[in-house]
Parts: sequence; C-alpha cells; structure tokens
Amino acid sequence: MRSFYALLALALLVELVVIARHFFSARPVRQGISAAAKAERALGAGPLNPRVYRVDYAHLDNRIRALVDRKDMAGLAIAVIEDGQLSFIKAYGTVDADTKEPATVQTVWRWASVSKGVAATLEALLERQGKLKLDDPISKWSSTLKLPHDNQNVATLSDALSHRLGIVKNAYADRLEGNEDPAMIRGMYGPLYPMCPPGTCWAYQNVAFDVAHEAISKATGLSYEEAAHRYLFGPLGMTSATTTQQGLIGARSWARPHAGRRPIPVQEAYYRVPAAGGVNSSIVDLGIWMRAQMGGAPNILPQDLLFKLHVPRVFTPRRGLAAYDLALKNSSYGLAFRESDYQGHHLVWHRGAVRGSRSEMIFDPAERFGVALLWNSTSVKPTGLPLEVFDQYYGLPFHDWVEIGRP
Repeated sequence: MRSFYALLALALLVELVVIARHFFSARPVRQGISAAAKAERALGAGPLNPRVYRVDYAHLDNRIRALVDRKDMAGLAIAVIEDGQLSFIKAYGTVDADTKEPATVQTVWRWASVSKGVAATLEALLERQGKLKLDDPISKWSSTLKLPHDNQNVATLSDALSHRLGIVKNAYADRLEGNEDPAMIRGMYGPLYPMCPPGTCWAYQNVAFDVAHEAISKATGLSYEEAAHRYLFGPLGMTSATTTQQGLIGARSWARPHAGRRPIPVQEAYYRVPAAGGVNSSIVDLGIWMRAQMGGAPNILPQDLLFKLHVPRVFTPRRGLAAYDLALKNSSYGLAFRESDYQGHHLVWHRGAVRGSRSEMIFDPAERFGVALLWNSTSVKPTGLPLEVFDQYYGLPFHDWVEIGRP
C-alpha cells in the first residue's frame, strides 16, 4: 500500500511539474495577448476572441526570443493584428545594452521612413477639408524646392509623396547627414540632370519628400508636430506619438540606437525632415496606426481616403536580393506606402532605417491582418520575420525567412 501511495504521489508531482512548465511557458504569450486586449479596450472595442487566432503566438514568441539573443540585436517590439483587431503586442530585449533596462510595450522607438505614411495621410485629410489639393503644384506650397527646368511648377504634391520628382535617388541626402539645412538643400536641385519628367519615374527621396511638412504647415498654420497631433495622433488615441527628437529622448522609456549591442548616438538629421523620418512612438501606437490604415478607424480615416493612399501609382524596381525581398512580387508605390503581391495576396507595407534603429509595417487589407516591428539595432535580421507570421496566417509551410542561425 505504501508503494501505491508513493507512486501516486510521484505521479502527482510529475503532473504538477508539467502544469507549472506549461503555465510559465505560456505566460509570455498571455502577456502579449493581454497588452493587445488592453489596447483594444482603450479604443472602445472588445478584445479579439483567442479562439479565432490563426497565428501560433507561442512559436512566434520563441522565434523572437532567439532573434533578440543574437549579438547584433538589442531590443525589439511587435504588434500583430488579426481580423482587424490588435491580437498580440509585446516587447523583447533591452532599450540600452549597457544598463540592461528592459524594453516594454510603452517604450518609445523611432519609426524612421515608416513616418512617411503620416505625412501622406495628413495631406489626404487636408484635401478632404479643402485646405489643399494633392494635384496642386509643389511651388504653391513650398518656396524651397527647385527642380530641373523649374519643374517645381509642374510636379505635384502627390508626385512628392510617391517619389516621382524626376531627380536622382536621395538627392544630396549626404548633405543632410552633414548637418546642412534641408531647406537649403532643396534649393540645390535645379541644376541636376533630370532623370525624367515629373510623375513618370520613381526615385526614393528624403529631403525632397519633406516638402510635405512645408505644405502641411502652410495649409494649417500649425507646426508639423501640432498638425500631426491635431489631425491624427490625438483622434486615433496615439498618446506616445511625436515627431521630434525631444519626443524620443524625453520619453520615460526610449530605445537607444545600437550598432550590434553597442549604444550609439541618436542620428538627429532626419528629425529635420520630419515628414520623411521624424515619427516616434510605442509599439502600441504603431499598432493603432496600422489598425487605422487597415480601415479600423473609419470616422477618422474613411475607406476612400485609404484607397487614395494605397493604390499603386508607379512600379518600383526590385528592392534587394534577400530572400524575403525576392518573395515580394509586382512591387509598386502609392502615396508613401509600398504595395507588393505575396503568395496570391496583396500587401501594403513600408520599412524604415536610420543609424541604429529600424522599423517595418506590413498588412493585408483584404484579410485585415498585419504585422508591425520596431527594433533598436543596425541588424536587418528581423526584416524577414513578418513573412514567417504571414505564412502561419495563410496556412503555408514554415519557411525560415529570418535565418536566425546565419550571420
């Protein structure tokens, strides 16, 4: 009899160990789901029923943990949307590899070029209010931009938002990083050799793109920061979002840029072209922004406005030779948003990078599914992670798009 009770006790102990392991291993996933549910309630919506999830968040959590453990990573935050609602929000790693301060869902990160979508959305909203027209010539709203053959009188605001100004890619961006005034730099484009007439070819810009900031300020009588808050950040409930360097470094928790795991200074230059690269926010607010771009805030961003932003306007050359880039087909550009086809689905997306900080937002508007990432290192490894999540959602076989084990 004693042997029986001993075996029973041993069996119960083993069962308790199994339950405890499951409880503690599931805890990080529950944290991500709880953060998403909290954000949905703040937006006045009920949290998504976990029973409808198509993403295995335990698998995703393990992948991100392995990714952040790499020597070229510091911290990373992710937001996932399923069925049009935030379903998983979580932060990993550290905001500062020296102090080991942990990243949280309230940590503020740089959006870099994902910021461009804010400028385009602001201009589209102002057009609806009759304050400007996207087909207005740039010279009506900017006194600083000079294009070859005086094409600033021909090129439109929408041409600037879609990088169709007819000048060489990232014209004089090195001067911006050399601390020259962006308004002065825009005045230097006149003597450049014209690549094509405005509106007919694509070449990515940062300094030239920032005429959007000038147009928005002139049309509203507000600073770019004030306009962004009045028309977008405030109405959408993006409480951490800012467009200045002080908005980043003044936050209670903010992600220091890193080269590998070595903190490096904040690159200030792109805050001087805020429409092109000045936005900062928590991962929660980037998730809210993605949700709105997917049609989740129709009273603020109606569907016809989103269509104007996301419709392809110009085909773009292949972005890179990485496997995740080659998997994106028929790529094009709208108004500050990229478009590509993936496995029979149409995706809207954008990436961003400044020294030591990176970002990515990619979503399927038809399926109302999307993934947003923010990370504070020069590593490009996380760039393939969204496709792993999309493969899960679409029911495709696992493919190691991140290649965590490779240099």
